[in-house]
Amino acid sequence: MAAAAHAQPAPVGAPPAAASTAAHAPPAAAPPATAAGDRNYQLGFGDVVEVSVLGQADFDVHSRIGSDGAILLPLIGPVPATGRSPGQLADDVRGLLRKGGFFANPLVRVDVLTIASRYATVLGYVGTPGLIPLDRDYRLSEVLARVGGRSTAGADYVQLTHEDGTSTRYGISDLATGGRDKDPLIMPGDKLYVPAVENDVFYLSGSVKQPGAYPVGPNLTVRMALARAGGVSANGSDKKVKLTRKGAEVKPVDLDKTVVQVGDIISVGERLF
Repeated sequence: MAAAAHAQPAPVGAPPAAASTAAHAPPAAAPPATAAGDRNYQLGFGDVVEVSVLGQADFDVHSRIGSDGAILLPLIGPVPATGRSPGQLADDVRGLLRKGGFFANPLVRVDVLTIASRYATVLGYVGTPGLIPLDRDYRLSEVLARVGGRSTAGADYVQLTHEDGTSTRYGISDLATGGRDKDPLIMPGDKLYVPAVENDVFYLSGSVKQPGAYPVGPNLTVRMALARAGGVSANGSDKKVKLTRKGAEVKPVDLDKTVVQVGDIISVGERLF
């Protein structure tokens, strides 16, 4: 939850000396601001924030950032919010309250309740396609994980397209094994697309964790093919692997030497307990 806070409130109408003392007193210690998981989060159109002043229940208000980029608050009216962090917005509100003479030294808190302005779109053959709110910095692998990863009918790569139209293809296996250059940060407005698996595929069935169709890669061994499906399931045995090619069974099957071809069907049998 995004939060920022500053200084203890003093009621309007306090004796002059007390008001003066409060106005010049150092701000009370504030809890660290962690705006929606990121203290540097910049507010945008449609975001909903809660603005409160400690000890002033009438000033506890929820406000959505409008098309003019502002929130509407009691006493002070519209306050520009887009492009500001929660901490900066809290400072702005505090300054306006002091300038208007409403409070001498208010403790202002800003919480981000709903993030509506920073989204990435995930489409194609993934677990749950849809909009992903970017409430902090996310890498490509993290966004894919949030939608359940690619489905068994999905290709082994994802196409990432930015708002400026530039597009880059990333191998899904590289996301786990490669460096950060192969697992980029996702920006608001980015679109991720996992296409259907290509025609040059092989098939995994039986006691594997993720049965389905997978693209054939160069020098892909049977063991490597099994790994693409998450490996053999708990009740499966890698000693009971059957390979069918063009309707005929291939024997023997060496997990580390037999190379998978287009159209192959790999079936894993159950282990004996």
